[in-house]
Amino acid sequence: MGNLTFSVKARSESPARTRVTARTFTLVVDEPPALGGTDQGPNPVETVLAALTGCLNVVAHLVAKEQGLPLSDLEIEASGSLNPERFLNQPTSDRAGFKEIRVTLRFRTQANTDAVERWLREVESRCPVSDNLSHPTPVTLVAERKT
Repeated sequence: MGNLTFSVKARSESPARTRVTARTFTLVVDEPPALGGTDQGPNPVETVLAALTGCLNVVAHLVAKEQGLPLSDLEIEASGSLNPERFLNQPTSDRAGFKEIRVTLRFRTQANTDAVERWLREVESRCPVSDNLSHPTPVTLVAERKT
């Protein structure tokens, strides 16, 4: 099939709020008031968690169908902890991002434990967002002045 390219465009609406366009969809990313925002949308790290849960949902159903594993009533919960000191330019040895992300998938199935474990391993190995979060992915920032 070859590579697929995905992209978004974003425009700053305030120091804490960004309007993001992906295809024909718009998403507002904002901070809560305690972090200088107006709470008009999830913040950037919540958006990362949302991307992870959305990807896991798609992959979980795809793999279940391929494996003939009956799956219903899927709920996915993701949470992560981070130390905001680096973000806030305070002295710390911690990294800026999540220290760990924990994901729980709750669902109904008649499949046995071995089948569920096989399914979960396959879901984990095939989720592109999980892969990006679990492995280093080069990110290149380029600054271009507007004229």
